[in-house]
Amino acid sequence: MPTSTSTTQLPAQELSISGPAGPLALRLYRPSRGAVVLPVVLYCHGGGFVGGSLDDADAPAAFIAEQTPALVVAVDYALAPARPFPAAPEDTYAAALWLAEHAAELGGDPLRLAVAGDDAGGNLAAALTLIARDRNGPAIAAQALVGPMLDPSMSRLGDGARLNSDLSAATCADCYRQYLPQPRQRLHPYASPLVSVRQAGLPPALIVTAECDVLHNEAEKYAAALIAAGVPTQVVRFAGINHASLAAHRPALAEIAHFLRRRLWDGAAPAHPLNL
Repeated sequence: MPTSTSTTQLPAQELSISGPAGPLALRLYRPSRGAVVLPVVLYCHGGGFVGGSLDDADAPAAFIAEQTPALVVAVDYALAPARPFPAAPEDTYAAALWLAEHAAELGGDPLRLAVAGDDAGGNLAAALTLIARDRNGPAIAAQALVGPMLDPSMSRLGDGARLNSDLSAATCADCYRQYLPQPRQRLHPYASPLVSVRQAGLPPALIVTAECDVLHNEAEKYAAALIAAGVPTQVVRFAGINHASLAAHRPALAEIAHFLRRRLWDGAAPAHPLNL
């Protein structure tokens, strides 16, 4: 699963909010040019649902904050097996609700809220868009999924040997076994966005995949489902890149920042700090 690699250094602010099962840690990244009201991006780190931490979000969150620009808030969601599904998506949803309520206090615009995540965090980001739609808020303006784990059935995994993938089917199976201890949970759309038959009404999406990754097929299948449902969706696959490298791959991060700029700033282009 991904490890953190430094790409952009920004000071981060530690926050703590009330979560469904107690205090929930967040980490806030501010761009160096933040004189205007900024959009907000909630970031979910990777780690296969069983590992990872806020430190793993440092590289992508700092890059997105600086290059979008935006306030980026990483969430330290629950990990399995100690707290299996649905603890992680509920933590993510609690963080989104808190951001929608408190964004203005942080210098952010709650009406320009996006979500992004890599690996298991990509699953949680996708699940959050489903939950927010189903529960009538908060409004999510865009989603960026990076090498996401979207199919606990593992029926769409690529051939690891042929792809020269650094991520194996055995590793995925072990992660899902701990995250979804009850077999029926694998059919829940908040655990498996790819099995959902209701993609209509979800926010515009960017799905970033790696060529040397067993997960790229399921991610691209999800993109096809979004497109079929009328959701504006862009897919970018990076040649020669493996799963662990994707979340800190500078061209991938640049693609995410470009997507978020278009989705979060186009309506206010004259005030965009990068246009000044």
